Amino acid sequence: MGLLYYNLSMKIGAFIVPTGIGASIGGFAGDASKWARKLAKKYKLIVNPNVVNAACFSGITENMLYVEGHSIDEFFQNKCCLQENCNNKIGVVFDKSISKEVLNIHINTINAVKTVYDINIFSTIITEEEVGVEFFVDKSGISTGNVKNLGTLKKAAQELINQGCNAIAIVCHFPEEQGDDYTNGIGVDPVGGVEAIISHYISKEFKIPCAHAPAFSDYSITTAIVDSRCAAEYITPTFLPCILLGLHQAPLIKEHGISVNEVEFLVVPYNSIGSIPVLEMHKLNKKIFAIKENNTILNVTPEKFQIKCDIINTYEELLELI
Repeated sequence: MGLLYYNLSMKIGAFIVPTGIGASIGGFAGDASKWARKLAKKYKLIVNPNVVNAACFSGITENMLYVEGHSIDEFFQNKCCLQENCNNKIGVVFDKSISKEVLNIHINTINAVKTVYDINIFSTIITEEEVGVEFFVDKSGISTGNVKNLGTLKKAAQELINQGCNAIAIVCHFPEEQGDDYTNGIGVDPVGGVEAIISHYISKEFKIPCAHAPAFSDYSITTAIVDSRCAAEYITPTFLPCILLGLHQAPLIKEHGISVNEVEFLVVPYNSIGSIPVLEMHKLNKKIFAIKENNTILNVTPEKFQIKCDIINTYEELLELI
């Protein structure tokens, strides 16, 4: 395990795009990465996995802190700190209902990532029982779902932690996937909401870096042209590489380390400002940048919530301003 010592001369910001709300930038597959990467050249940047995850690609850079959604909420509520780290010992949990053929693809993926990036994928485990994931888009248009057997995930994660893992990747079997709307760059990623349920649960239980990648039974690659924002998900049979790259350098969740008081600014979509990070930054009278061009299915604006924000038209304008 290698500690990354915090550079006191470098300011810290946060760049968040919530999962499952149809963000026009960041609601697909790593399509917010280019803006986060540009910001991270000048600031140490807290990002949620949704910003940089892109199936077999990742927008992560060494200057980013990859933090799962539940832990981000805890961090902004000042209930925990972030201790920078690299070369985490990653444990991978596989859902028992994943077929042998699909499991083999993921094992090959793990071996490739270990070989190319020298990432410490310390151990793998298969759950004792099937996890039972269902996903759908609810009446409000938000991506969500159900997980029938969270207990079997908890038991498997605990075993990996007992073995010495300090970050957990989860791969669950998902029933077959998104329709034409998402492929054409319209609407909500239907799997994002239930993925968040899974990762939130493990993060809450163990206070540990965690991320999820879905596994589908159909591992064929489409020959159709899809929207560029989701293209990363259609050229590979596995979404595992991006979460391994993120978890490799994810900060540990600790009592001491970087605190919310050190965060200078938060960047969020304009009409989804009702989240815990926004509300907590508002209480601290910190800078909140609400980006108008990033539209979501929500209608939670600074004006409606009476949240003090700097409303910026585009991410490009934000970069020029900062």
